[in-house]
Amino acid sequence: MANIKSAQKRIRVAAKRQARNKHVKSTTKTAIKKVVSAAGTSDANALLVQAYATIDKAVAKGVYHKNTAARKKSRLTRLVNKSVAE
Repeated sequence: MANIKSAQKRIRVAAKRQARNKHVKSTTKTAIKKVVSAAGTSDANALLVQAYATIDKAVAKGVYHKNTAARKKSRLTRLVNKSVAE
């Protein structure tokens, strides 16, 4: 345990941020999994829109880098479009 007051605060702040990041990442992963499982069904587009919103919120909070978000959204879109084409 840190003895310096500022170091103790950094530990508390880091723990709060870690908890928030974990929640946001978990929510995002759940939204992505829902799209993947619904690929090829009529619900896929609605779930894709929700996943987009979740990913964009994660970027706004600083959990994901914008390029990571773009990659995730691109892969989901390709999956949905491919399943519709088949």
